Amino acid sequence: MLQLKAPFLKKRHLIRLKYLLIVLLVLVALIVFGMVLFQLVPQRWSNGGRLAATVSVLFGLSGILIGAVLLILALKISETRHLGDLLSSAYEKRVLNKGPKIVVIGGGTGLAALLRGLKNYTSHLTAVVAVTDDGGSSGRLRNEFGILPPGDIRHCLTALADREPLMEQLFQYRFGKGSGLAGHNFGNLFITAMTDITGDFELAIKQSSRVLAIRGQVLPSTLDKVVLAAELEDDSIIGGESLIGKVDRRIRRVYLVPANPSPPGEVVDAIMAADAVIMGPGSLFTSVLPNLLVPDVLKAVRTTSALRIYVMNIMTQPGETRHFVASDHVKAIHSHCGPGLIDTVVVNTEEIEDAVRERYLSECAVPVYLDREALAKEDVKIVTGSYLSKSNYARHDSAVLAAELMNMIDLDRLKNKRGRNLFRNWHFSKLFKR
Repeated sequence: MLQLKAPFLKKRHLIRLKYLLIVLLVLVALIVFGMVLFQLVPQRWSNGGRLAATVSVLFGLSGILIGAVLLILALKISETRHLGDLLSSAYEKRVLNKGPKIVVIGGGTGLAALLRGLKNYTSHLTAVVAVTDDGGSSGRLRNEFGILPPGDIRHCLTALADREPLMEQLFQYRFGKGSGLAGHNFGNLFITAMTDITGDFELAIKQSSRVLAIRGQVLPSTLDKVVLAAELEDDSIIGGESLIGKVDRRIRRVYLVPANPSPPGEVVDAIMAADAVIMGPGSLFTSVLPNLLVPDVLKAVRTTSALRIYVMNIMTQPGETRHFVASDHVKAIHSHCGPGLIDTVVVNTEEIEDAVRERYLSECAVPVYLDREALAKEDVKIVTGSYLSKSNYARHDSAVLAAELMNMIDLDRLKNKRGRNLFRNWHFSKLFKR
């Protein structure tokens, strides 16, 4: 397994100390300069240079006073950490702007959790989010206002937010009572209101992004109003994302209605310019695949020279991936999208505690088994490690997973990607000529 590197944001105190020392040195130098000027006063006065002596007194006294006052203020401010926060923030932005370009494709809480980890390394993040949700608050707003479901969009916006925690809490607040309000999320209502004001869902997302000062951008995989449908192994058809997740039969394939929706141009541009495209973690059939069912999104993922990574879910999902092993997940993607779409698969191999296993077992969910030989036959590189969060749930640790992914991306950026992907780019380049 690759060695993990700690996010630089965990070194805030070192950054603060570094810049504080620089400021203090400048102020001390100012005081010393003033004292040197004072030492020159007697010599200049005796030589008849009264004007020069007077100027030396004024500049020397000013230097000492200004330096002393600013030194005291700097020390006081540093005690409250405001100065350190300001300086470290400037440093962080400079480093983040040099980070890799990463596109994350998916939906749900898994995508949001990954974004929380990745935003500590780069500001060049693009979340491509599925818009097929038809349940809960998103489904109600979709039916009543005719907008695209805002729920997964909101999750990603708050995950990338760089505002005060209170603003993030506000966007995540869910009303517990009230006629018509119960069950609704404030962030969903905000995006809905912004859509109604601007008349444009995409513009509403951009305005919401400004409110939260997010790092990166959040884009829907399509602006078309699509419905996710599933064909089961018994040839029956189920329409609607919320129903697909509840089926008790194996899913043969999923598809969008209407077929062939178009993505925003920014989605294709982001994928083509990316250093890495990460698919998952998240529900295979209802979060990851709906994005790849948009033809131009799929073409872009195939064409890009980026490293293409699939993050395997830790647990199977009742209905969607019940009895699935690791290779089944990749086979499902390849059956929908064609072979060769994934370069690397990241799989958690850390053992899950018995108490957590029991909780999931009651929901007919088990850890995804790594059938290494079968998975290797899908022509993918397998990266394993301990990515489990220290909680009562079988979820990825966003910080650990992000660190592993960044190591993989950094190593890939050191290679000659153009040479490695020359055939891929040449073969699919015609698909984007208009």
